[in-house]
Amino acid sequence: MHLDVQTLRDFYYRSALGRAAQKVIRDQVQAFWPDEAGRTVAGYGFAVPLLRPYIGSARRVIGLMPAPQGVMPWPAGMPNVSVLCEETRWPIETGHIDRLVLMHGLETSESPSELLDECYRVLGPGGQALFILPNRSGLWVRSDATPFGYGRPYSVSQLETQLKRHDFVPQDHVSVLYQPPSNRRFWMKTAPFWEKTGRSIPAVMAGGVMMVLASKKHPPSRRRIGETARVLNPLEVLRPQPAGKAKPV
Repeated sequence: MHLDVQTLRDFYYRSALGRAAQKVIRDQVQAFWPDEAGRTVAGYGFAVPLLRPYIGSARRVIGLMPAPQGVMPWPAGMPNVSVLCEETRWPIETGHIDRLVLMHGLETSESPSELLDECYRVLGPGGQALFILPNRSGLWVRSDATPFGYGRPYSVSQLETQLKRHDFVPQDHVSVLYQPPSNRRFWMKTAPFWEKTGRSIPAVMAGGVMMVLASKKHPPSRRRIGETARVLNPLEVLRPQPAGKAKPV
């Protein structure tokens, strides 16, 4: 079940906790992809807060928002790049995307397998996808005060196993958001300390959100939904058959 786009907007743009979470996650996205000049960058779900650093340099930036969630114009004060789309049928040509970010998309999808197939389809050669999901071992998944408290949480091993089934090759992963999901002044002021400490000793503390970077495996190891299949013309059975050959039944 997708959250409403207005709920997501209010969290990331109008709450102190949401703005802090946005900064931590966006900084890590830029650590993975520091310079995407000339590339096409897309986000699915509610990933637009993470795409702003690429607006000035990327060849094109696209914000895909699923129909059950709703869409909002983005970015504010600039030409709109967001579009409403079906969960598993995106208005993007095959192999067109160089970098793809999913946030609040996979864990809330009713068709995660088909969604991953669509992610694979739109990525071009050498393309990479970054999956941002609630960590089932973290504190954030236990609170419905943030969008990460909704949907299906994952562990890193669960997500990587699912990605491999869909011909993605996991390359790296990291956990973020070690501060408790609270607006209280103490936790907000000490957030940098918890983030630094959590990343130093991840075996002791579990980050609220995990980020898994994966590349597209090519050629794929299995047939994908939507690939062209040969369909026999039913009129062929009515054509005259050569002498001595029985008509197929």
